[in-house]
Order: sequence, then structure tokens, then C-alpha cells
Amino acid sequence: MAQSEVSLDFPREWIEFTDPNDPEHVVRADLTWLCSRWTCIFGRGCHGTVQGQASTGCCNHGAYFSDRADEKRTKKFAALLTRDDWQLYDVGHRTGRDGKSKLHFSEKVEDDDEGRRKTRTVDGACVFANREGHPGGIGCALHAYALRHDMEPLETKPEVCWQLPVRREQEWIDRPDGTRILRSTLAEFDRRGWGEGGHDLDWYCTSSPEAHVAGEAMYLSYRPELIALVGEKAYDELAALCEKRLELGLVAVHPATAAAQAAERG
Repeated sequence: MAQSEVSLDFPREWIEFTDPNDPEHVVRADLTWLCSRWTCIFGRGCHGTVQGQASTGCCNHGAYFSDRADEKRTKKFAALLTRDDWQLYDVGHRTGRDGKSKLHFSEKVEDDDEGRRKTRTVDGACVFANREGHPGGIGCALHAYALRHDMEPLETKPEVCWQLPVRREQEWIDRPDGTRILRSTLAEFDRRGWGEGGHDLDWYCTSSPEAHVAGEAMYLSYRPELIALVGEKAYDELAALCEKRLELGLVAVHPATAAAQAAERG
């Protein structure tokens, strides 16, 4: 049985700084989240967002592509997968008019006027999600491919898959002096990030003490993803600020991390 999740409303520590590599780019970061001990526990205690589907984790609704380039990149790596890599290989392909096998892993989002696309879902989960019984084990076929080829999973997966559970929002800000900056906000993608559907999730990791068991702070374990989101120089500045604030004991601790550490102490 899953442990109780913490409340979504609690004090958070935020910091804002200018990107050393771009004076017109400001990063606003939730240090409480990035200094937490959250880690992905898929396959080692994850209960899944849908009851009874722990083996597909949070991959139950398919991945919404951010743009055509995102889909194109995913297609490039999907084409490299074999039946040994991908349990639903045959479902993810179809025979074209020329008699050749072609990838068939994506589809248009229903009732979406913007023409967005996503990965197909099969039997209640993403077509790339390997299920129980697959010789290579459960999990994302694209993720597993990256690990086997000494790559970062963010190189092979749709953007939304590797960004979660970090939420990056960007907006242009007009300052009183007439200058304009781009502000990137890095925050926790909690249940509310899913909109009204967040209420229906059977379990969610960011607010669960069960997932706050990493041996290091999240800003360290999520380094490749954070660099991809804000750039290397901005990440280095963020990491230095996180380290200093933790050293001074000035970061409001994430309650899920606090609960996990209390449980560990007994």
C-alpha cells in the first residue's frame, strides 16, 4: 500500500538570478524542489499513476510532442529499436502501400484544434512502454536503448518524458526601464500540473515520501536535464547557489523529503 502523500501547499524557497551566459535571460528556480531528495523509483516501488498499472508508471496517456522536431527526433530513435528492445514492435509498425514496414507510433490528439500529436496508447499505456513479460524488462524502450548505448535518455525520448517532473515555464518580461528579458521558471510538476486530471491520479511521486530517497539532491541527479532546460552556464550558477544555500541551511525542506528522512531515522 502506498504511503500518504504530503499536502501540495507548503513554504517554498525560491531564487532568481541572471544567466551568466545571457544577460537577457533570468532563471527563477524552486530551491525547495531542486534541493529535495526526489528520485524516479520506476520499477523499484513506483505504484503508477493508474491503479494496478505499476509496470507502466506515468506512461499511461502517451507522450505529447512539443513540436514536429520533437516527433522527428523520437522517430529517428524508434527506427533503431528491434523486437528485442521493443515489446510492441509489431504494433508500432504497419505495412505501407509499397509493402514495406513503416513506423506507426504517433497520432493526432483527438479534439485538438492546434493539431498536436502524441505517441499512441495501447492497452492503457504508451506504445513504447514495455510491460510485464518482456525479456528486457518493463519500462520505456527508448529509455532503455539510451542506457544500453551510453546515451542520456533525454536524447532519445519525447521532451515531455524527460522533463517531468520538472516544470519549465518561459515568458518574456517587460521591465519598467523599457528593457525586456526572458524568464525561465523551474518548478515542481506536481499533481496540479496535470490540470483537473491530477485529481484522478491514483498515486503521484513528487508528493510521496517513497520517492524522496535519493542519496543526493535533485539538482545534482537531474543535471543533464536541467542543463538541457536552461543551458550549462545557468546550470552551473544554479548548482553553486543550491550548494551554498544548503550549506547555510537556508532552504525550506520539501515535506516529502522531510517525511522520508524521518522514516529512515525511525
